[in-house]
Amino acid sequence: MNLTPKEIVSYLDNYVIAQNAAKKTIALALRTRYRRMQLDKEMQDEIMPKNILMIGSTGVGKTEISRRLAKMMKVPFIKVEASKYTEVGFVGRDVESMIRDLVVNSITIVKAEQEEQNKEKMQNYVLNKIVEKLLPPLPKSVSESKKDDYQRLLEVMEKRVASGEMDDKIIELEFDKMNIEFDDTNLPPEMAKVQESFTKIFASINKEDNKKEVTVKDAKSILKLEASHKLLDITSINTEALRRAEDGGIIFLDEIDKIALSEKSQGRNDPSKEGVQRDLLPIVEGSSVTTKYGVINTDHILFIAAGAFHVSKPSDLIPELQGRFPLRVELESLTEETLYKILTQTQNSLLKQYEALLAVEGMKLIFEDEAVRTIAKLSHHANELTEDIGARRLHTVLEKVLEEISFDANEHKDEEYIVTSKYVHEILDEVIEDDDLSRYIL
Repeated sequence: MNLTPKEIVSYLDNYVIAQNAAKKTIALALRTRYRRMQLDKEMQDEIMPKNILMIGSTGVGKTEISRRLAKMMKVPFIKVEASKYTEVGFVGRDVESMIRDLVVNSITIVKAEQEEQNKEKMQNYVLNKIVEKLLPPLPKSVSESKKDDYQRLLEVMEKRVASGEMDDKIIELEFDKMNIEFDDTNLPPEMAKVQESFTKIFASINKEDNKKEVTVKDAKSILKLEASHKLLDITSINTEALRRAEDGGIIFLDEIDKIALSEKSQGRNDPSKEGVQRDLLPIVEGSSVTTKYGVINTDHILFIAAGAFHVSKPSDLIPELQGRFPLRVELESLTEETLYKILTQTQNSLLKQYEALLAVEGMKLIFEDEAVRTIAKLSHHANELTEDIGARRLHTVLEKVLEEISFDANEHKDEEYIVTSKYVHEILDEVIEDDDLSRYIL
């Protein structure tokens, strides 16, 4: 991924308002990874990733940054919640499963690239199989003129199938029973291999081909999967995927504050939280993790951790884990102006989403600028009165404002509805000023 820090920040600006410090830090970390890959192997091994810890209240953009990074980047990337892991010996997911998740994600990326490179071969495979069912081959004994007629008919049929004209036709499809792949990353690799072995044994016992009547449209999907198994080199895909996960993998570790133990915490004596930190430590520091696709070294995987740290503090994490996140960035709380910009300046903002949804009913929804500012002001006020949930407050406030409009939208086809500041005040003023109502409704 050859994007400059400014290009990365510019991309994130389309979806996340403010939080410039966080965007800049992440952009630099990603660019450093690109720079490292341009060096010789000996120097590459010496340069360790600078893991990042993002600190900020809920709804300020931590998770949104991770979501956008996942879409933007063509490197193995997963987002996991630290709170779903438990110490080895307790019931739940063990921390090594996040590395196995990363490998599965990497394989998906590499496989998609290989499918794109072999797109023409795969399309021809699918097309030939379907045409063969629609036009069975001629016997060898037929005359040359018949063969010429058949060839012309074959070309016409290929065009009709490719264009989708024959999608509704029913054909009987025969396809080999393919081995089921187990991607349950919570299973130890040894157990996953045992399961796959049993699958292969049962598949070899029942060697009959599956025969099923399907439409040509469905046959295209089924045969595409078959073409992928037959035409792609799975071994080389797995090898390349492991290499990419090792050298360029990124794990976004959300809710890391939930495994920190503060002095006030009632779970101070809960060994599973501190145990998760101890289990996490060798993975973040660098260790070898066995997956069913091979062994992966975690030395150069970049970890971006995030947490609100309301109850606990970063210093409540065990010192060794703190030391593995040298880059700290604090995300600021959202102001009234920031909330207004989130509604008006982000790509596919909430307002655009609601306008598009009601356009399905034929209604044209228009928000006055003053109404948008009122929504931002009242959302910010609600955050101050009750729990500060950041931009997520906009979801609840907008849903409340548009509830009646959305409910009756189908009765106002081809009509225009303008949301005014006065209307917003009528709906929200009473709810926000009443502490009990705002706490439970918004």
